[in-house]
Amino acid sequence: MTAVDIQHITHFYGNRPVLDDISLSIRTGTFFTILGPNGSGKTTLMKTISGIENPQTGLVKIMGRPLQNYTRKNLAKTIAFLPQTIPVDFQFTVTELILMGRAPHQGILGLEDQNDLKIADEAMKFVGVEHLAERRLDRLSGGERQRIYIAKALCQEPRIILLDEPTASLDLAHQIHIMDLMERLKTEKGVTVVMVSHDVNLAAMYAECLLLLKEGKIVKTGSPNDVLTKHTLEKTYDCTLFIDKNPLGDFPRVALVPNKFKDKQEKDLG
Repeated sequence: MTAVDIQHITHFYGNRPVLDDISLSIRTGTFFTILGPNGSGKTTLMKTISGIENPQTGLVKIMGRPLQNYTRKNLAKTIAFLPQTIPVDFQFTVTELILMGRAPHQGILGLEDQNDLKIADEAMKFVGVEHLAERRLDRLSGGERQRIYIAKALCQEPRIILLDEPTASLDLAHQIHIMDLMERLKTEKGVTVVMVSHDVNLAAMYAECLLLLKEGKIVKTGSPNDVLTKHTLEKTYDCTLFIDKNPLGDFPRVALVPNKFKDKQEKDLG
């Protein structure tokens, strides 16, 4: 089954096309990562899938239904979206924030019941933040806050989770922790994971399918081995790269080549 089906989307900001005739399908239960240079349309594509942005042309289907046929409440039961920037200047506790994820499942009064509390507790345990339950969000580290927002998304019980650069500004240990959490969401809960990333190596290790964008157009879609080639990446990012097989598995490893090493690389390859 297809989780997300996008047909010939075009989206303009003023007279500038940010997405230019984009068509793609994302299979249910897969880890799908969107790559591309700054300004390539990655975030706009995520906002379009989530229903935040409305394209000028084209069609978006979520779980086989046109996006416009969803109510906001039903869409929130289907898709959880973690934007790139999330404010932290409010004084909710971790538990209070995570329980906000239950809003699509609550009645008019918006009062949580024992089932809501149980789901929130399970979400905190899944991401490993139960020990932070009574802490205020503004007193936590970036890595802790990211896991808490993932727990809030889990409380929505979504079938699809969208994440816009969830590992940006995190140290190496927290990056891997977030990526491992997404892998567990996919394998243990069957959630379709759609992620924007600038880290091609993390994408190669975790994603089953990649989408490479440039200037609002699709450069290539496919497996890491199909997309992360020297020719394709150098043409897309306009820089010199060294690409070999990652010793951890059957996927590529990408390294930048600074100017001071370019002569050496040309000699080695020559």
